[in-house]
Amino acid sequence: MLRLFGVLVTIVLAVATAIVTWPQFFQLENTFPFVQLVAVRGPIAVGFATLTLIALLLSMAKPIRGFAASVALICFIGAGANAGIMLTRGVGSESLPQATESSLRVMTWNTAGEATPASTIAKTAVAMGADVIALPETSEEVGERVAEEMSVLGSPMWVHHVAYNDKVAYGPQAWETTLLISPDLGDYSVIASSKDGSSNTGTVPSLVAMPIDGAGPIFVAVHAVAPRLDAMDAWKHDLQWVADQCSTDNVILLGDFNATVDHMAGYGTEGGLMGQCTDAATATGNGSIGTWPTDYPALAGAPIDHVMASSQWVATGSVVLKSLDDSGSDHRPLIVQLEPANSVSP
Repeated sequence: MLRLFGVLVTIVLAVATAIVTWPQFFQLENTFPFVQLVAVRGPIAVGFATLTLIALLLSMAKPIRGFAASVALICFIGAGANAGIMLTRGVGSESLPQATESSLRVMTWNTAGEATPASTIAKTAVAMGADVIALPETSEEVGERVAEEMSVLGSPMWVHHVAYNDKVAYGPQAWETTLLISPDLGDYSVIASSKDGSSNTGTVPSLVAMPIDGAGPIFVAVHAVAPRLDAMDAWKHDLQWVADQCSTDNVILLGDFNATVDHMAGYGTEGGLMGQCTDAATATGNGSIGTWPTDYPALAGAPIDHVMASSQWVATGSVVLKSLDDSGSDHRPLIVQLEPANSVSP
């Protein structure tokens, strides 16, 4: 009976390890609690490694040697698989390539309302040479202060803004999203359905900015609701809406997706990850760097903030700024350099 019980436990552990490591295979990547577990592969890998060591120690006891050895092997595979996936997606590129005449630098930073000073946002954006900045949880007033300070520093910006429940005085700034666009990119306008919420993420707002002359990329400043147990359906709706925005070849998504690339397995079309868009950080060596929360080391966090682009753009570099962890926000800023696909040699 004990041997049978050991075999059963070993099988259950093997299945659980497989599900936690690659829930997409079982179509569980958007199911609680696997949503939360797969978001933090670093701690999962460490957890499996710890269990491996414990099982190896227990294998010294002769009566359970076979069982403990089996557990150690399964956990070793789990640790190695999660670590391998992280390495494949990238565990850190600290600099951007030299900007070119055609390059576009895009920055996203969930600023946690006014927790992050406007001057810090402005100085960071100017230092990184950002042409477009998505600021989920940032009010229009703060966005205007950021733009004013950037203008003083030689980088003027147009401010675009969407808010839910804007008649509620002093509502949470999670109800607001601001997008800054350099005048060098031409004139942009926020589409009406973003403003009235008739086509938008459901709980917290996103923003779709269209080029007035039709020549530039469509920018979508994303803010999806977090996948809490009571908000799973709303979260899935938000991810589908975001994917639907990337239905042409000249779209750039940027913002707080509250999802990692693992959660996006079912949302791609025509070779993309979210609609036709692909993830810039993963393509440039930063796909495993956690952008949230700043209380934990970057490799222990969740990479839930993204810049994604469709086929007219190629990501040539990215960086997650870890030096601003004490700035006030619980998110790290992500900056990506994009180049027009027709200007990049194959």
